[in-house]
Amino acid sequence: MTKKRKRQEDFQKVKLKVGKKKPKLENATDTTFKTKAIQIPEQLKEDGVLPTQNRKLNIKDLLSQMHHYSPGVKHNALLGLKELLSQYPFVIDAHLSSIISEVAAVFTDKDSSVRGAAIHLLQFLASKIRAEQIAPFFPLVSAHLSSAMTHISEGIQEDSLKVLDVLLEAYPALLTDRSIILLKNFVELISHQQLSKRLKSRDKLSWMLSVNPNRRVTSQQWRLNVLTRLKKFLQAVVDGSSDTEDEGLQEQKDNSHSVRTPICISWKLHANNQQHIQLFESGGLRPKINSSFRLRSLTSVMDSAEKGLSSAENLKGFIEIIIPLLIECWIEASPAQSAPILGNLLESESQQLMQQVLSIIHLLWKLTKRHDETYKMELWLRMNYLVDFKHHFMRHFPYSLQDTVKHKKKDPCKSNRNCMKSSNNVDHLLLNLTLCDIMVSLASTSTLQTDSGWLDMIRKFVTDTLQDGSKLNSKQVNRLLGVTWRLMQIQQNKVATEPLIKAVYMLYQQRNLLFPVRTLLLKFFSRVYQKEDLRTQRIRSRSKVLSRWLAGLPQQLALLGLRNPELSNQLIDIIHSAASRSNKELLQSLQATAARIYDPLEGTLVLLPAEAQRRLVQLVYFLPCLPASLLACLSRCCIMGRMSSDLAATLIGILHMRSSFAGWKCQVQDNSVNDVDYFSFLFSTLIGFSREELTSLQGIRGKPHISQTQLSPIRLYLTDLDQFLHHWAVTEVICHSLSTIPSQSQCFDILQTGICKYLVGLVVIPDSTAGSVLCAINKLLDQACIISENLHRFLASCCYSLLYFLLTIDREDAEHLQKRDMLWGSCISALALLPRLLRLMLQSLQVSRICREELPVVAQLLRLLMQHGQLRSHMITNEFLVQQIIKDIMTLKSGEVQEQWLTDLHYCFNIYLASHPQTPGPINTVY
Repeated sequence: MTKKRKRQEDFQKVKLKVGKKKPKLENATDTTFKTKAIQIPEQLKEDGVLPTQNRKLNIKDLLSQMHHYSPGVKHNALLGLKELLSQYPFVIDAHLSSIISEVAAVFTDKDSSVRGAAIHLLQFLASKIRAEQIAPFFPLVSAHLSSAMTHISEGIQEDSLKVLDVLLEAYPALLTDRSIILLKNFVELISHQQLSKRLKSRDKLSWMLSVNPNRRVTSQQWRLNVLTRLKKFLQAVVDGSSDTEDEGLQEQKDNSHSVRTPICISWKLHANNQQHIQLFESGGLRPKINSSFRLRSLTSVMDSAEKGLSSAENLKGFIEIIIPLLIECWIEASPAQSAPILGNLLESESQQLMQQVLSIIHLLWKLTKRHDETYKMELWLRMNYLVDFKHHFMRHFPYSLQDTVKHKKKDPCKSNRNCMKSSNNVDHLLLNLTLCDIMVSLASTSTLQTDSGWLDMIRKFVTDTLQDGSKLNSKQVNRLLGVTWRLMQIQQNKVATEPLIKAVYMLYQQRNLLFPVRTLLLKFFSRVYQKEDLRTQRIRSRSKVLSRWLAGLPQQLALLGLRNPELSNQLIDIIHSAASRSNKELLQSLQATAARIYDPLEGTLVLLPAEAQRRLVQLVYFLPCLPASLLACLSRCCIMGRMSSDLAATLIGILHMRSSFAGWKCQVQDNSVNDVDYFSFLFSTLIGFSREELTSLQGIRGKPHISQTQLSPIRLYLTDLDQFLHHWAVTEVICHSLSTIPSQSQCFDILQTGICKYLVGLVVIPDSTAGSVLCAINKLLDQACIISENLHRFLASCCYSLLYFLLTIDREDAEHLQKRDMLWGSCISALALLPRLLRLMLQSLQVSRICREELPVVAQLLRLLMQHGQLRSHMITNEFLVQQIIKDIMTLKSGEVQEQWLTDLHYCFNIYLASHPQTPGPINTVY
């Protein structure tokens, strides 16, 4: 068999017959399968239908329409979104990411109606979304905003400014985080880069103002719109910086003498280890440590773009770009350029443009002061821009209505919406003051002679503005005072500063000044005074105007009263600062006005809140003299309850330190507090009521104000609980002051004389007064003291009246129940210290004169006195009197059924007195 034959047998073809099925291959795959239905009803259930708007479109439908090619569909989708989100605000949180991304994407839409609807929706969303919610998505929003600001279409650029307005209003801190990118966008909106002709290479590009004839507004109007937003953006950067300072009145960083905030220390808390006092080298709430080492800021690890304007390099770079452009804008808007050609409309726009130019430069100047090397930055600004500023800005200074409006046309101004109101010198004043603030920041003491020409112009303008008597708002006054302060720092001799202080004082004397304006003026004068006081005594030269201002502060405080508590607080702080420095003029004025300030009825002390009262009480320490009339007013302030008991204790302590009993090793001020007047103050405060009030109480009869017993000639007037607690707290302080007087026997004689003169013989005495007298007697009594018979009988009557009152208080009377411990302790202490007092009280218990209802009270009193450990020995001594009283009670109750209280009395007498125990233990009586 040949090879060909064998090959045919190996690959033999199978012949298929007609009508027969094709046989299956050995390697064929079976593709048949069977299916069964699987039912999962729980998973197929929907969570609920999404809320829809009036066209039955939900949030997903509306967001999907944002990608439609038709502007009308996108416009309707934006309107529908606003409608849906206003009806269902919870949808915002659920789809915040999608909403933000879709709305930001149409910032650059070609259709103006779509962009307008997006801006309105963004404004609505800004009022609903917090900054922390939108923060994760804000880089996307900023990217779309930058794209819109740099878009080739003029309409999109114009609308991007409206988007910027919304974001600046709602999220200024988030927007300023991308300051470098946005600042470059601002520059590109009004200018374009041009190769410098002086440089052959393209390493350095200069910027020049651009003119686009295709815009709907003029070039000057467009620049005004852009610069207005740039000013708002820089203001947000300034406000968001860490070192916030008052505009116009900020401290220079190279000034070592700054106003330090005092730390309030409570010596009582400090003595009890409840308050820790930490002392620093420079003092104040923000301690400054003098060290050559500085901690690296977190911004130092960031790159240049992330630092933004907080980097000195970035700030200098932006200033180098924007200042020449601003000068070009100023030249176009200046009166010499615009007045001969254009009418009133452009004059108004020119004025606004000039104001925006100066405001931007002023904000940049403020940012330069936030850096560490402020002096180097100011020197760099002076070297680069002082010549141009003098040439362009100061040429027509000061700017007024006559400079900017020379061809007056009525119709165009009235018909144009963008035209400013008729000038009343307010806007021109702000323009001039901003220019003054910029210029004086470039001057210093070392350059005084070189800059004397334009500095004299500014000084004359400032003085005239302060003296013309016009009504100024707080923003103008703040800028005006900032310029004044800088001028005073540049030239510090009295010849230059005194006219400026006098001019400010003329403004301060105006009537009906606004509260912010008055506050700024007070801060200015306070700062000037502190600066003057920090000078050494050798070169100090007091300003007469400043002394006159200080002397008038106490009278202003007395007249102000409660009409403006915030202003009163500021006056008090300044007065306290000057008084602590022993300012002669102020102390004399404060002494003359003290009676009105500390009047107990209508004085400033009792009208102001607690914190202001504390400062006023501290001022008492600095008063040159404390006459009897003033001490009487202070005593009434302590006991009337219109200031707290702690504050009254502080006042009593201050008066004690001013007295001759304070124990000073050095000689105190002569005639500061007379000893007789001081004791009168202590006694009047101890009594708690004036002579007139005690006299008026004598006519009160019956309950619920009077507690009366037939065994005592004294009836108690029941004071309110608040008044009682306040009086008791003051009493404890008075007793402490009396106990510190060296001669206790003489002090006791004075107290005894006062009680016998003013209290003995009265029929009605307040319960707090009776308790206070007993408390003082207990504190001062020693073996050398001799008590008169009248005082003995008076104290015995007070004791029984108080004890009777305490034993007859109803359990439902919660107000008087809180007086028990204090009054009971005073009575028991007095009875334990004075055995004769106890004997007189027992002798007064003539039960035959009382009604039967009072017998159980007398029996309970005797039982409690016998049970008390401190009185045990005295009760044994008076055993015969006690036994006689019990017999009298039994005589009155003879023939009747013996009650439980009588049985208890017999039991106590037999236990404690009849058996005469030798070692009585200290039994605490519970009543």
